[in-house]
Amino acid sequence: MSSSPSPLLSARGSRLALLVVGLCWLAVLFDGLDMFIYGSVLPHLLETRTFGLTADQAGDLGSYATFGMLVGALVAGTIADRIGRKNLMVSCVTLFSLASGVCALADSVTVFGLGRTLAGVGLGGLLPTAISMVSDYAPRGRGAIVIGLLMTAHHAGGILSAYVAKWLIDPVGWRAAFWVCVLPLLFAPVLAKLLPESLSFLVAKGRGEEARALAERYDVEVPAARTGGAGDRWTNLANLFRGNEWIQTLLYWVASFGGLLLVYGVATWLPTLMRAEGYALGSALSFVVVFNLGGIVGMLVAGRAADCFGAPRISALWFALTAAGVFLLSIHMDMTVTMIVVFFTGVFLNSAQTMIYATVSIRSDADNRATAVGWTSGMGRFGAVFGPWLGGQLLASGNGDWGFTAFAIAGLSSMVFIGIAALRSSRQTATDSERELVAAH
Repeated sequence: MSSSPSPLLSARGSRLALLVVGLCWLAVLFDGLDMFIYGSVLPHLLETRTFGLTADQAGDLGSYATFGMLVGALVAGTIADRIGRKNLMVSCVTLFSLASGVCALADSVTVFGLGRTLAGVGLGGLLPTAISMVSDYAPRGRGAIVIGLLMTAHHAGGILSAYVAKWLIDPVGWRAAFWVCVLPLLFAPVLAKLLPESLSFLVAKGRGEEARALAERYDVEVPAARTGGAGDRWTNLANLFRGNEWIQTLLYWVASFGGLLLVYGVATWLPTLMRAEGYALGSALSFVVVFNLGGIVGMLVAGRAADCFGAPRISALWFALTAAGVFLLSIHMDMTVTMIVVFFTGVFLNSAQTMIYATVSIRSDADNRATAVGWTSGMGRFGAVFGPWLGGQLLASGNGDWGFTAFAIAGLSSMVFIGIAALRSSRQTATDSERELVAAH
């Protein structure tokens, strides 16, 4: 196999790919900042009993945001397939930025919860839309690694949230951390001006002149028009269940449920659970930084590995390693060893879920991609809602150590379901190859 330059410098318009991936990366950075900021300030909110907050209420608040993400993810795909991914991304950035302002001004748990729910809608809508957008412009055969590169932004946002909390909570207060999360509002006009619309969306909507003008500007090809266009929302959803596709679709959905339960359970409760293990607040927030550094490394490694060996196989292996790492966190270890375990858990945990999205995105038709990714993410969001709530309930009942064990079990379940999907996909590929040989004779 011949070596090739960086995927962002290969064919299909490197300038356009760099522009799209760069802008989407910044948008997802702000998404990650807003998502992780709650977990970063949560130990302080609990220690100071802000709003009279208890552990089980804190779990509920974490679930409000992920419930909003569920709503956002479910509607994002169908809306994006209708109005365009660019417009939806701008709207999502605007919504979660303004919602953070609601949290910063909140004078009660109710108002704070409303702000987190609205922020969740924007966060849930942005991520699958950004994944679909970069998939449109990814160089051929490099879809998984480009999606992995995009998702490093989510973890860079997590790292930023830990530093925002460390720098601002003591001298200024927790509200300042949420005011920082309002700043992405200034990025929305930049996104609206510079981000090009999806070429496949323009073609599907009959806006051929716009597609040709954009393609000529960046020296790329206009995608071929598909018979029947982009279809309506229910047609796009029904396509996920045609023939035997329903089995694969459900396997991805269930795997995504366990994966997002694990991701958002750990993201919400890692600093608090480590604080309960006896670590100082500063050290607990350092775990967030190390965890997300691992996430960045994992995205790049997993994306490259998935392009070589297949995203489902890598996802299954990564979930197995994640389960082992999360379980080890329930055991009190030396600080250095704990840091190493947290890092490698971050490497495998975050990219395991992303490889599910990569699989769905790469294997979907261009005019149905946003719907497929959106619904896979949306079904997984039920797990994202359950994870923070579960952590809160275990902590409130004095069983915080069982939180890591419960999250490890979720990782094992996702390993099983995505593993079955990988085996079915391999058998299907073999069957298709046999049919092609028969047809050739």
